Amino acid sequence: MKENPLRKNDNELQEILKRYENLKKGRSQSYIDEESFEKIIDYFDEKEDISSALEAAEKGAEQYPFSSTMLIRKADLLIATHKYREALNLLDHAAMLDSTDINVYILKTDAYLALDKQEKAVEILEQALDLFTGDERISLLFELADVYDDYQEFEKVFDCLKLILEQEPNNEEALYKICFWTDFTGRNEESIKLHQKIIDEFPYNDLAWFNLAAAYQGIKLYEKALDAYQYAIAINEKFDYAYRNMGDAYIRLKKYKEAIEVLQKVLELTKPEALIHEALGYCYDRLHNNAQARFYYKKASHISPDDSKLYYKIACTYFNEGQWESAVKQLESALKIQRHQSEYNLLMGECKIQQGFFKDAIHYFSAVVSARPKNKKGWEALIRCLYKAGYFDEAREQAMAALKILPNQPIFLYYLSAILFVLGKTKEAILQLEHALTKSPKLVKNFVELNPAILQNHHVVDVISRFKRKR
Repeated sequence: MKENPLRKNDNELQEILKRYENLKKGRSQSYIDEESFEKIIDYFDEKEDISSALEAAEKGAEQYPFSSTMLIRKADLLIATHKYREALNLLDHAAMLDSTDINVYILKTDAYLALDKQEKAVEILEQALDLFTGDERISLLFELADVYDDYQEFEKVFDCLKLILEQEPNNEEALYKICFWTDFTGRNEESIKLHQKIIDEFPYNDLAWFNLAAAYQGIKLYEKALDAYQYAIAINEKFDYAYRNMGDAYIRLKKYKEAIEVLQKVLELTKPEALIHEALGYCYDRLHNNAQARFYYKKASHISPDDSKLYYKIACTYFNEGQWESAVKQLESALKIQRHQSEYNLLMGECKIQQGFFKDAIHYFSAVVSARPKNKKGWEALIRCLYKAGYFDEAREQAMAALKILPNQPIFLYYLSAILFVLGKTKEAILQLEHALTKSPKLVKNFVELNPAILQNHHVVDVISRFKRKR
């Protein structure tokens, strides 16, 4: 019966550790080879006993003073104990013994970064790039990219990843990373050229097709992006991120039915996600299917119960259907999370108007005006509500206040004119109407919408007719 190899290795390690203890006690017959010293260092390192690992590395370096490996292991442990200068001295010595060990340059980089000497770390890595080829050069480029990332030189991160892919077009890590950095740096045209070259050589590389599509999407060439995503999913039919991005591209093109189809595919391939359900809700919203939109918004809110905008979107679907009470309940949930959000207060005010609760509506519209005095919609809603409620004096005051804060908004001149007419101040009302027509004739429809019966006033008809003749 064969001996268990794990047990054999454990027995060997115990024998090495025993000889190491004898060596420490000065027993001269105890000999340990270089490979065994590495095993001892690994043993203590794995136990997170750094001091014992460092002691073993020091013993190894004493026994093998011309071993670059022992010096590198000791330097690594010195860096772990924040002795960066000492580690750098050892690494310089190791480089003289063997300049072809990549660990010398990687550890030097770590030490210089810890000493906040980014320029020196970059210099070391750039020099090392000329010494290595193949996988080792790629490792150094990844190290260099990380250094540039840490010090926010993001364009150079992209450059490093591009060099990696020029050397090794199928490197998955680089393909994943360059997609993010293309979007971050906006270097979409370069990414398109790079990935077209990769695809010419490796036409079944699904990541390259995905990155090409994402770059097209970055410059708003959505049709080209969709074509490239189609190739990606033809190669990898479970590529959920490709379906996700296709959904976004279809939405941008206002092709909501196609967007729904690919977003449903995302749900099949991944665990439920609020963002995808919300996107589906949005698509149905744009197709005026309130029930389906609400269904997906509710699914999203169950996953993200603290996202107030989902309750607001559900409320909008109810509002579109004239279900004021249901809309109010959803808005109450939204306002518990974000009390001062203008959109929520505005919609709540509109619901209250529809229910005939004008004082409540005034409260919500006033909250918008107080929180955001330069919000035109807040003032419009408040003045309109006061007018409809019959609070004409208050409406006039608010219209004048709005004009002080937003003097370049003619809508308030129209509102002021309508209010003055109902207050019997005809001359002043005519002056304001003429002023408003001069500023923005298109907005006269808002003036009429406030009170359609005002067209029965001959003064109003005369002013509008005269203005049309002048134009």
